[in-house]
Amino acid sequence: MYGATFDCGIDKMGDNQVLKFYIESINDNFVNETEEMLRKTINLILEIVFNTLIENGKFRENILEIEKQNLRQVIESKIDDKDIYAFENCISSMYGDNGFGLYKYGYLEDIESITAQSLAKNYENLINTCKIDIFISGDLKQLDVKEMLENDENIKKLAERQPNYILNNESTESKQKVDKVQEKQEKLDVAQGKLVIGLDVLSKQENLGCVALVYNAILGDGVNSMLFQNVREKASLAYSTKSKYVKQKGNIFIRCGIEVDNYQKALDIIREQLENVKQGNFTEEDINNAKCYLISGIKSIEEEQDSEIVFYIGNEISKLNMNLKQYIDGIEKVSKKEIIEFANMLEYNTIYFLTNK
Repeated sequence: MYGATFDCGIDKMGDNQVLKFYIESINDNFVNETEEMLRKTINLILEIVFNTLIENGKFRENILEIEKQNLRQVIESKIDDKDIYAFENCISSMYGDNGFGLYKYGYLEDIESITAQSLAKNYENLINTCKIDIFISGDLKQLDVKEMLENDENIKKLAERQPNYILNNESTESKQKVDKVQEKQEKLDVAQGKLVIGLDVLSKQENLGCVALVYNAILGDGVNSMLFQNVREKASLAYSTKSKYVKQKGNIFIRCGIEVDNYQKALDIIREQLENVKQGNFTEEDINNAKCYLISGIKSIEEEQDSEIVFYIGNEISKLNMNLKQYIDGIEKVSKKEIIEFANMLEYNTIYFLTNK
C-alpha cells in the first residue's frame, strides 16, 4: 500500500475515554486508478476495528500478555515527566474516581484482572454501544466516500444505538464553590518544584469558550501573558509557566516549574495576576495580542489534517456546530467586559506542589 501508516491510541476528552484508530495512505491521483487505494484503505481500517481478531470469545493469550507488559511500561513512565505527573495528580485530587480524574491509561493494580475473555467482551460492548465517528480527510469526492462507507459489510452489521458517551462542554459541567481550597504537597526526588493550581469556572452560561480562551491567553498562554512576563521574566521565579483552559470540565489550570524555595513567592505573584484580571488591570493591547495569538493558532489547524480532525472530534463530543471561521469570529467579538466577568467566575479548587522537601 505504498508505505501506508496505521496506528491507534487513547485520548481523554472531558469524562470520555476516546479510542482512536488512524490510517494514512497515498491519494488515488498518484497511482493507477485501478488500484483504488482509498477503497482499500477504508476497507482495511474498518476490518481491523469492526472485525477484530477475537477467536472463541477471546483475544489471543500471547498477544494479551505482550500488551499488558507494554501498558505497564507506559503507566510506570508517567513519573518520568514531572510536569505531566504533577498536572495529572492535581486533576486526580480535584476529581477523584469521577471520569476526568482517572489517568487515561489506567492503573497498574488493574492490569492483572484483565483476561483475554473479559477484554474481548469489553471491546465488543464498546463497538455495539458507544458513539462512533468516522473522519476521512483528503483530496476526495464526498459522495464516493459516503457510498464506500454505506456499502461496507462491517458498517452494515453495526447495531443501531443511542450513543453511549458523556456530553462535555462548559454549559453541562455544574460546579459549586468548594468549602475549602485543597492544598496538597507531594515529596519526590526532583530537581525542580512543580506547582499546579486548579481553578473552577462557577457558571453554566453557554458559549463561554471564546471568552475563556482570550482570558487564558492574557493570563498565561504565550510569551505576552501576565504569568510569563511577571512570574518568569520580571521576578525570575519560574523556569516555565503557563495556563490552560479545559472547556469540557470548566477549569483553568496554572502550571509552573520553580525552585522549591520560591513556592510562596511564586504563589503570591500568581494570585496577584489573577486579581489583576478580575480588576480589569490589563490593556486593549493585551486583548489584541491574545486574540492575534489565538487566531494564528486557529488558522494553523487547517494546515494539518490531524489537527483539523481533532478539532472536529472535540466539536462532536461537545455538540458544537462550529467551523473554523465561526471560531475566529467568536474570538474577535470578545470584549474586555466579558473577560472581567469571566475572571470573577473563577474560584480556587486545588493547589498542588511537587517538591523535594
